[in-house]
Amino acid sequence: MTPLLVSLGSEAIHLPFEAGPYRMAMGLVAVAEGEWFELDALYPAELAERRRLLTIRRSDVFGAEPGSEEARAETLASIVEHLIRVHPAWFKRDGAAILNHLTGERLKIAAYDPLELAGRLVQEDLCLIESSPEGPRLTAAVLCFPSRWRLHEKLGRPLAEVHGHVPLYADRLSRPVDRFMAHVRPGHIVARLNWSMLDDPSLFQPTGKWRTAHDTSITGANAGDRLFLRVERQTLRRLPSTGAVLFGIRVHVYPLASVVTARDTAARLAAAVRALPADMAHYKSLPMFQDALLAWLDRRAEGEIGPLP
Repeated sequence: MTPLLVSLGSEAIHLPFEAGPYRMAMGLVAVAEGEWFELDALYPAELAERRRLLTIRRSDVFGAEPGSEEARAETLASIVEHLIRVHPAWFKRDGAAILNHLTGERLKIAAYDPLELAGRLVQEDLCLIESSPEGPRLTAAVLCFPSRWRLHEKLGRPLAEVHGHVPLYADRLSRPVDRFMAHVRPGHIVARLNWSMLDDPSLFQPTGKWRTAHDTSITGANAGDRLFLRVERQTLRRLPSTGAVLFGIRVHVYPLASVVTARDTAARLAAAVRALPADMAHYKSLPMFQDALLAWLDRRAEGEIGPLP
């Protein structure tokens, strides 16, 4: 392994669930400039998967509305400037190309749509949100690692419609989100975390919500090995020239048994699962394995299942 790759740190472990009553809130925290994007030891593998999807399934993972050209160009310019400044050993500008020393690529700028090229440089998916008479609207995205939604079913729609099937969104989040999108300041980066539990570790998952069929192969004995905690680290930043908001989504997929190792962590996750309203649990497809998940978590919380050696 090259020294550059060795210098990439370990994947961050985010455990955003909490005990107590279910709360649906934005939960935004400020992010320092240098932490806008997460670059870690998974970078080579995840960038290879992004390249593969953009080659063989481009119509599924990339889309842009007419009129988003300036925002897409500003996205690339902003991300390239950031990467070169924050990680000068890894990224450089070479005339009309970008040098990525982590992958060994020389990417010609003119060969790609600007947003697509930006999506070939970072582990995050990138969505552009622009104002419209109907409210903030999704106008373009490179979405290689969707958490069970299809880009082209949402592209061009206001955020209220994009999240139309999310339980409680219309009542609790739609207005705060639209208000935030209207007032977020350029130069200010915020992040939030979102979690779900899945039976599939694949990064590219455009379908799978609302399932209810019970999977009897997942049990209280093997749920730690069969289930995966999927966490999205979502960032938002306004681009100063166009005013578009760039929404980044870094997906982490953790084998349940490898991250829920402490008894108190297991207890917190079990409480968070039990607190989910029934329609939210259904939306997340938890009924497929919820009993097995809770049985495993309860056993770990009681110390009946030890952590990994």
